[in-house]
Amino acid sequence: MQKEYVVNIGGKKVALPIMEIAEGLSIAFFNLHGEQELTEHCAKCIAKIIPDAEVVLTAESKGLQLAHCVARNLNHARYAVARKSKKLYMQDGLEAEVKSITTEEVQKLYLSEKDATLLKGKKVAIVDDVISTGGSLVGLEQLVKLAGGTIAYKAFVLAEGAAADRKDIKYLATIPLFTY
Repeated sequence: MQKEYVVNIGGKKVALPIMEIAEGLSIAFFNLHGEQELTEHCAKCIAKIIPDAEVVLTAESKGLQLAHCVARNLNHARYAVARKSKKLYMQDGLEAEVKSITTEEVQKLYLSEKDATLLKGKKVAIVDDVISTGGSLVGLEQLVKLAGGTIAYKAFVLAEGAAADRKDIKYLATIPLFTY
């Protein structure tokens, strides 16, 4: 039987499977893919804590549906997506390096010129599912600055481990890192 960690996200209890990601380190795995009701709930809660954001930015892929729903709750016609691979339409865009807890290698995030233009001169809310080490957030922050936007909010569904101690982020609930 798989172990689980139960977390209360804005009044909704969610059981997360505990999964090993490295020797001696496990996480409570949070995945919004396919979870329509949970995604909608989290998006409504996040929209309430970033009410005056002018643009929502996320990184693919686990933050995509969350950002879509948050933007809709804020009555935004568009939101921006930082991709993990450079697509044909992104040749004139921006890029930043990222190191995440769930990915071994250093990655790059790419922002299309169209999305960079959307961020320029705007109050941007960086929105994602989980913050842990903050590696992905650093890349997103770089993209906002390169695009000429202002980071107004950094909002997450969950803050994992020491990320919960950060004063520069907003989040709905916390989850631990499991070390042994």
